[in-house]
Amino acid sequence: MALLDKVKLACRVTSEAYDTELTDLIAAAFADMGITDIKAAVLTETDTLPLVERAVITFCKLNFGYVMLSGDQYARLKASYDEQKAQLLMSSTYTDWGGSDA
Repeated sequence: MALLDKVKLACRVTSEAYDTELTDLIAAAFADMGITDIKAAVLTETDTLPLVERAVITFCKLNFGYVMLSGDQYARLKASYDEQKAQLLMSSTYTDWGGSDA
């Protein structure tokens, strides 16, 4: 299943009307993670690693449309995304800290 399809499923979208917005959010999620020390090689839509994919989906759910999230819902999703990104930064699989290539 393509990443866009997984994001649409997570955001409960069945129409193609939001594909452009969701595609832009996917790119923004990769860009947001890319400004950290996460390796560019793992930040691609092709063969996306499961933890990166989950972070992208969380980012999209957090930022999609004009969904009216309550303060608590927004804070929980934001904290979840921030934690996922922090976990990626602690692993040599996703960073150059361990000297390995992905």
